[in-house]
Amino acid sequence: MTFRRPDQDPTRPVYVISVAASILSVHPRTLRIYEEEGLVCPARTPTNIRLYSEQDVRRIMWIRHLTQNLGVNLAGVRILFELEERLGTRILERLYTEGTAAATTEERAEDAPATKAAASAAEV
Repeated sequence: MTFRRPDQDPTRPVYVISVAASILSVHPRTLRIYEEEGLVCPARTPTNIRLYSEQDVRRIMWIRHLTQNLGVNLAGVRILFELEERLGTRILERLYTEGTAAATTEERAEDAPATKAAASAAEV
């Protein structure tokens, strides 16, 4: 039987909106927009203060990656999250893996002409 410390539970809401925004390097308004769009649902205290968990922070990091690096709009992000939940597969991880693999391939392709030019110059 394994015991997990309560302070290490990734679903436990611990960050107020200003701290979560600071961790993610976003404006608190951005987090409110994500909540209004239904992309994240932070817990609320009895006094209605938003509390974000580690899981929420990771989800917001995915949202930021999809919107900033892959050009997906918020409606598209919502659809991807819904598909992932319905299918029970890791669509986002696959997109991330394919994206990093494509970026690596592009970097190699860009470096290849420079390497050939340098080799030609060295021969002369």
